[in-house]
Amino acid sequence: MTLKYVDEFRDGTLARTILAKLKKQCAGRAPMRFMEICGTHTVSIFRSGLRPLLPSTVELISGPGCPVCVTASEDIDKAIWFASQPDTIVATFGDLLRVPGSRTSLAQERAQGADVRMVYSAMDAVALAEENPDKEVVFIGIGFETTAPTVAAAVTMANRQGIQNFSVFSAHKVLPPAMEALLSSGDLRLDGFLCPGHVTTVIGAKAYEDVASRYRMPCVVAGFEPLDILHGLWMLVEQRLSGEARVDVQYRRGVTWEGNTAAQRLMAQVFRPANAVWRGLGPIARSGLAFRDEWARFDATQRFSVPTLSVREDPACRCGDVLRGVLAPLQCPLFRKVCTPQNPKGPCMVSSEGTCGAYFKYAYDGPDLDLEEKY
Repeated sequence: MTLKYVDEFRDGTLARTILAKLKKQCAGRAPMRFMEICGTHTVSIFRSGLRPLLPSTVELISGPGCPVCVTASEDIDKAIWFASQPDTIVATFGDLLRVPGSRTSLAQERAQGADVRMVYSAMDAVALAEENPDKEVVFIGIGFETTAPTVAAAVTMANRQGIQNFSVFSAHKVLPPAMEALLSSGDLRLDGFLCPGHVTTVIGAKAYEDVASRYRMPCVVAGFEPLDILHGLWMLVEQRLSGEARVDVQYRRGVTWEGNTAAQRLMAQVFRPANAVWRGLGPIARSGLAFRDEWARFDATQRFSVPTLSVREDPACRCGDVLRGVLAPLQCPLFRKVCTPQNPKGPCMVSSEGTCGAYFKYAYDGPDLDLEEKY
C-alpha cells in the first residue's frame, strides 16, 4: 500500500538527484551552517540517514525544537509540586514524566504514591476532571504553538460544561522569539533556519518575517520526509549563495502564509503573550503564553498557592548548550557514559524529540556512506 504525500517524498532516485545538485551548488563554497528547530526534523534527519550524505560544506545543527527539552527546571519543579498536593491529579504527556527536576521527577513521585496520569491531550485531562469531581485535576501544558490551541479548546470546553476542578499550568512556548534570541546572543554563527512544518501550519510562514528581515537570515519551512528536508536545504543554500534572506515555504502541502487563523484566534482568546524562561536560553520576552484575566480561574498557578521553589541544576548536564546549538551531544562528557535513555541526566535524552535521544538512537560514527550504498 502506498501513502499519498508520504511515499513519493521518500523516493531514492529523487534524493540522489537533489543531493547531486546540492553538492554541485556547494562545490568550492565556504561552509554553511543551518539549524533545524524542530525535534521531528532532528529525528527524521537521523532516521533517514541524511547527515553523512550531505556535502561536507553543509553542517546541520539541532536547535531548541523539543518542547519538553526547553521546559525550564523551575517549571518541572512546579509540576512536581502540584503532584504533591492532596486530592490532586496531575495529567501530562508521557515525555515529561521522566524529566529530572531539582531532586526528583514526576515518574519518581508517582512511584511514591502521587496521582500522576499520562494523557494524550488536554481533552483527556478534562475527561479526568469529569470522572473525578472530588479531585483537582491539573494539566501540565507544555508545547509550542501546535499544542497551545488544543489546550485552549480544552479550557473553553471545560468552561462550557461548567467543570470547576480542571486547571492548566501553562508552560507553553512560542518559537519565533527564541529564534531571535539565538541570533542576538552572539554565541552561534548560522546561515539559515530550517523552520518547523507542524508549528507553521498554525502560525503561518509570515511569523518568521522579522527573523529573515531583521537578521538577514534565510528561513525555509520544510516538511518531514527525506525529500522535504533535502529540498528545504537546497532552498536554503540557494538563498545564502544569492545573498537573499526571505521566508520560503517548501512544505506547501501543509503550510500557508497566514496559517490556521481559527487556531490562532482560539489561542489568542484564552492566552496572552508572556515572558518565559527557556532551558539553555534563559528568559525571553513574549516567548510564553499566560492566561488572559477572563480565563484566570483555569490557571493552576492562581488556583494553588505555589511557593517560591529552590531550583537546583545539575552542573554536569549540558542540555542547555545542546539546545542552543553550541554543543553536539557527542561532545558532552556524560553522553553514552553516564547519560542514557535508561538513566537520563537531562530532558534532551528523555524526550522522543530530544537531540541527545536522537543521537543515542541513530548517530552514525563511521565514514560517510556512498549514495548507491544508501539508496
